Amino acid sequence: MTTFAKPSIRANAMTLPATYYRDSTVFDRERERIFGRDWLCVGRVERVERPGDFFLSEVAGESLIVTRDANGDVRAHYNVCRHRGTRMCTQSQGRFTGSIQCPYHAWTYALDGTLTAARNMNEIPDFDRKDYPLHQAATACWEGFIFVNLSAQPEPFEHAFAPLIGRFADWNVASLRTARSIEYHLACNWKLVFLNYSECYHCPLVHPQLDKLSPSDSGRNDLATGPFLGGYSELRHPGGSLTTNGKSQRPPVGNVHGDNLNRIYYYTIFPSLLLSLHPDYVMTHTMEPISPDRTKVVCSWLFDPATMARPGFDPSDAVDFWDLTNRQDWKVSELTQLGLASRAYEPGPYANAEGLLGAFDAHYLTAIEEN
Repeated sequence: MTTFAKPSIRANAMTLPATYYRDSTVFDRERERIFGRDWLCVGRVERVERPGDFFLSEVAGESLIVTRDANGDVRAHYNVCRHRGTRMCTQSQGRFTGSIQCPYHAWTYALDGTLTAARNMNEIPDFDRKDYPLHQAATACWEGFIFVNLSAQPEPFEHAFAPLIGRFADWNVASLRTARSIEYHLACNWKLVFLNYSECYHCPLVHPQLDKLSPSDSGRNDLATGPFLGGYSELRHPGGSLTTNGKSQRPPVGNVHGDNLNRIYYYTIFPSLLLSLHPDYVMTHTMEPISPDRTKVVCSWLFDPATMARPGFDPSDAVDFWDLTNRQDWKVSELTQLGLASRAYEPGPYANAEGLLGAFDAHYLTAIEEN
């Protein structure tokens, strides 16, 4: 049985020094030790529904071609030709007609990455096409999300994600479809987005529309250490939802029932995904760190496809509510980034309501091998 507890902070827990949010050397170390080793969410499997469908993803400074091969397997190829290193694909998304071809010298690869044609190379002694497939990142699919790992020897996904596998079965997240996505470009460090998401200490002041529907002190956590953190907050009005009017005409997603009809679950999935589970929809934020003080965030709203097929389906009540909330969060996160640049900044104490922030910092320091 899952046990939930009120947020609490370990004694003497303090915010991190400013260098962790501003220093390019720290950022480079994060790319190597976190984004170059961990499983990272790059999107939903619906984006590569058919063989040949593809999209590009930037991961730790690398361009990946995420596609589905002829056997139905999801692949993540490095966007680098094995001939002279040319970046092969520049279109952000689309559909390959059976192969991937370099625009420079027309080396051609099957969707699974094997080299199928290399012009004039039969004249080269001992040249064997089998020796030059596209390099690939490891991939895994979970709850309809695609994860990639750049490590040469990644931790098996099933082991790394063991605390989450099966946890969200009632929402049937894998079957949901994306109704809307919004891309945001933030002038702040990626970790500030995670920290802001992990506490509602700020909600009465920053999100009056959210606090009106969900009490800021109702949070209870079941995952409070390690790479996965979070729990739930309650709705003030049973049967409601986090929408512009606090209501919803949509049925619950999946098999959501009982107490979960009146709760919103929020989880951080280190280091790339925020997962928010509502009674009638699921919201995600995927993170792409650009620089120490720049982050791209894509927020998506997922619904049951049967609900989306209903006449008059409109997700705007949920999208507009969270777009406003997001922009409020981005503003204070960017203000924090500005404050961290001051010579007057020094680490300050966390409140009990910020217990997950201390847990995030602890895991982060372990991940970059500084704890």
